[in-house]
Amino acid sequence: MDIQIATLCDFASDYNGKLVISGTFDTLAARALPVIHPACALALRICFTQEDVGRHKLSINIINEDGESLDPQNMPIEPEFEVQLPKNIPFNTRNIVMNLQGLRFPEDGIYSIDIGCDGEVLVRLPLRIVKVNPEGPPQMA
Repeated sequence: MDIQIATLCDFASDYNGKLVISGTFDTLAARALPVIHPACALALRICFTQEDVGRHKLSINIINEDGESLDPQNMPIEPEFEVQLPKNIPFNTRNIVMNLQGLRFPEDGIYSIDIGCDGEVLVRLPLRIVKVNPEGPPQMA
C-alpha cells in the first residue's frame, strides 16, 4: 500500500477517478486562541497492489505535540475496508476525501495528522498553528 498523495487542503474532490485538490496548506494563522477552523479537507490517493489484497483498518488521527488526540471522543477515525484486485491487474488507485469541519485548536504550536493502516503510521502531516499579532510578525510560543 503506497500513499501517493496526502495533504490538508481547502477543498478536494474525486472527479471520475481524478483527485482534485485546491488550496493545500500546512499553517493556520489565528488572531486569538483557541481557534476553530471552519472547514477543510484531507485528501489521499492510495495505490494498492496484489500484496495488499485483504481486509485493512485505516487510521486518521490529529494529534498535538504530546501525541494526544485533538478530539479524543471522535479520534482516531478508523474505517475498515477490503482490497480486491483481479489477478491480471497489477495495481489500483483510490482517492479518499475526508471533509473536516469545526476543528478546534486550543493553543498554537505544531500538530500532526497521522495516517496509518493496520496499526502502523504511514504518513505524518505537520500542521502549524501560529498566533498572529495584527500589528506585527507571527509569533510562536
